[in-house]
Amino acid sequence: MKEKLQQIRERAIAEIQNSDGLEKLGEVRNTILGKKGELTAVLKGMKDVPPEERPKVGQWVNETREAIESILAEQTKKLEAEALRLRYEAEKIDVTMPAVKPAKGNLHPITQVRNQLTDIFASMGFEIYEGTEIETDYYNFTALNTPQDHPARDMQDTFYLSPEFLLRTQTSAGQIHVMEAKKPPIKIISPGKVFRSDDDATHSPMFTQMEGLVVDKGITLCDLKGMLDEFVKKIFGKNVTTRLRPSYFPFTEPSVEVDVSCFQCGGKGCKLCKGTGWIEVLGAGVVNNKVLEGCGVDTDVYSGFAFGIGIERIAMLKYGINNIKLLFESDLRVLNQIDD
Repeated sequence: MKEKLQQIRERAIAEIQNSDGLEKLGEVRNTILGKKGELTAVLKGMKDVPPEERPKVGQWVNETREAIESILAEQTKKLEAEALRLRYEAEKIDVTMPAVKPAKGNLHPITQVRNQLTDIFASMGFEIYEGTEIETDYYNFTALNTPQDHPARDMQDTFYLSPEFLLRTQTSAGQIHVMEAKKPPIKIISPGKVFRSDDDATHSPMFTQMEGLVVDKGITLCDLKGMLDEFVKKIFGKNVTTRLRPSYFPFTEPSVEVDVSCFQCGGKGCKLCKGTGWIEVLGAGVVNNKVLEGCGVDTDVYSGFAFGIGIERIAMLKYGINNIKLLFESDLRVLNQIDD
């Protein structure tokens, strides 16, 4: 028995000293001292040892265990110290090296353009009104001179939530809320998200619009033209001019489409303006008397003009973006190129 214990001791010490990691050391511990280990098996066999020899055999077993545990503790300490040294080496930081600078963020192009437009119109004395994205059919269509059977409803594919409520198709609904709550003079812009069932390279089911409304005494189409001239110079450059083309909107009469002289080629004709020298940017017009009267505005005293700007369209033109989806995918390779 003593020889067997000596063999277990010598083999255990050799395996412990040759262990190259804590995991291997744990395996050795289980093999020798575990519940099914060699030394445990010796203790379980004590019942076969004559009673008079059991004290001596028990002493040998304890001495063997103590010797193995002592070597184990010493080797564990050594390997833990080595593991810590390697960790420190791997995580070592050279404080003399230049710091890694975090990437500089910037606002999304749509937010940048919205802020620019807001600043431009605020400098002209416009106040800001932000309406709700869920509107009633009355404010989105009927109050804007678009009855139930009016063909103008077919111009916009609408997301209806119920027969009465819908996701607004235009921020023009805001002008009705303002005119009902406030007497002229009125000078507001109403930016926000609008929704239409439309999806291609230049259209999105959700986009950002900015409605403008001015109601006062003696307002004419000339006032609209003068304001638009000032607007396009500030957003596209001082040499850009506007032209008005006849159009149709149910809530304005007369209605116009507004073009700007191409700011890339100076009106000579290029790919951006499709060789025409002009780029369409927004729709506008003189507010229809029916709309004013429906809001309690005396049309014998007051008149007004309104305009609607697609902010994504302005951003695409200003930054040379050819697909509206690039504005919504938030690809950092695109966004990092745009920072005004």
